[in-house]
Amino acid sequence: MGAFLVLLVGLIGVLLGYIIGKSALNSNSKEASEVEKLKRRVAVLLSENEVLKAKIASGSHVLGFSPEPLVHPPFDHDLASSVLGKDVEENDLKVIEGVGPKIEQLFKTSGILTWKGLAEMSVDRCNEILNKAGDQFARHNPSTWPRQARLAYEGKWRDLKVWQESLQGGLE
Repeated sequence: MGAFLVLLVGLIGVLLGYIIGKSALNSNSKEASEVEKLKRRVAVLLSENEVLKAKIASGSHVLGFSPEPLVHPPFDHDLASSVLGKDVEENDLKVIEGVGPKIEQLFKTSGILTWKGLAEMSVDRCNEILNKAGDQFARHNPSTWPRQARLAYEGKWRDLKVWQESLQGGLE
């Protein structure tokens, strides 16, 4: 009877060990499955984050901008002047809200002679030019200048006018 009891306790121990081990494996595999799901979700979110960063950098989130190549229709002096309410010459950087004669001259001295040139510049490069010129220029914020220049280059005068009316000192 003693041997039977030992055998019975041993069998119960093995059975319990098997059941506990099986449930631990199942919970580990459930956890592993959840971890894999979370890893996939993180990968998707990182990808979406990169897309959004690219959109912000290109300005495509504002006024229908797109990261597509610049499109340049022929300059229409009369249309530009009538929409903006002042005489507009082609590649006049002063049509950009926040750019006055001194900053225009500074940019031209730095090789930025056209709306296209400014549209293709990064905001960081604009800041470099301003900072290099000293404190009186470094205080300006060119965060919208390349996007405004793109609208001018592409002849989207009404879009530029509407956007500039919403800007405060050239800032969003």
